[in-house]
Amino acid sequence: MRSGAISRMEVAVESYTADFALDVQGVKGFCPAGEAYAKQQIEANSIPVLSCEGPCIRGEIARLAANLVAQDVPSLARACHAEAFFVPHSSMAQWVKDADKAVMVDGCFLKCHGRVLKKLIEEEKVVHIDALPLHKRYTDIFSMDDVPEEERKAVARGVADKIIAKLKQEAWGATTAA
Repeated sequence: MRSGAISRMEVAVESYTADFALDVQGVKGFCPAGEAYAKQQIEANSIPVLSCEGPCIRGEIARLAANLVAQDVPSLARACHAEAFFVPHSSMAQWVKDADKAVMVDGCFLKCHGRVLKKLIEEEKVVHIDALPLHKRYTDIFSMDDVPEEERKAVARGVADKIIAKLKQEAWGATTAA
């Protein structure tokens, strides 16, 4: 590396974004399907599972893994992060805020959704999982379309299995993830 040049890893490690706020445009109404679903989850006392989202392969692995975790563990259910974060008077937001715990599966070290969730609910209620160390792949690929679908699904299955094992080791997960 030539003198004065900064590698990508150094930028990622040395750069820092201070706390900030977003001004989010209001919305009238709620998602009827989301309202009914969230009310069912509140009644069932389900633990919400949120995940990274987007076109990045790391986020896609996190999303697929979160879906599998919620499908495999009866006391867990997927929550809509967008509705929980941006429709503050919705049942989805109420469910996430009032749950005893919430599982957050992020796709990489940036932990974008988890950083938002930790400002929405008490940090000690968040089981925050970075999926990247669980699979250690795709650090130089962005687009999920650059990884075949079957490979994405297989990697996500492996990540989900590791998350479920982690939940079983947690005090609350011993009964939840059995």
